[in-house]
Amino acid sequence: MIVITGSIASGKSTVCKLLKENGYTIVDADKIARELINPKSIEKLFGAKYIQNNEVDRKALAKLIFSDKAQREKLNQYIHPLIREKIHHDVKKLEQAQIKYVVDIPLYFESGHYDATTVAVVYCPRELQIERLIKRDDLSREEAILRIENQIDIKNKKAMADFVIDNSQDLEHLKHETKRFMEFLDANI
Repeated sequence: MIVITGSIASGKSTVCKLLKENGYTIVDADKIARELINPKSIEKLFGAKYIQNNEVDRKALAKLIFSDKAQREKLNQYIHPLIREKIHHDVKKLEQAQIKYVVDIPLYFESGHYDATTVAVVYCPRELQIERLIKRDDLSREEAILRIENQIDIKNKKAMADFVIDNSQDLEHLKHETKRFMEFLDANI
């Protein structure tokens, strides 16, 4: 299992888009999570105030889980086993069909229990991460820092990686880094 991870606003989605353009299938843990986090389960876990028009109020839920560690753990204990099960199921099918793939797991190091053979971290410096997150999600600096601090520090993730994809410059540089990663995979997998 080849995993792409990093931290919030480090550029994982862009790397996955580039990999997809080059023939890789992407198994997306966030997409799986969105499918699994349904109004019924959220109402049971956190109450009806996180449901609006029969949909999960994702903004309110995010505010809760990024500001309350106990609530975040409650959600993680519910959702991570379900995500893991779905990822392992999807990966098994892709491997049987001999399809090239990567698994995008933003919280790989935080959630554990995956049998990855290669872990690539998409890295950018923390200050750039903060700037990107503020711009992308229209957050205050304090909100952006709070979300970043709810994950393992990007420098620590970089140190644990089998491969680092540097995203501290422009898109052309990131394309080069992604190509370098694909060459690594071709040579080692």
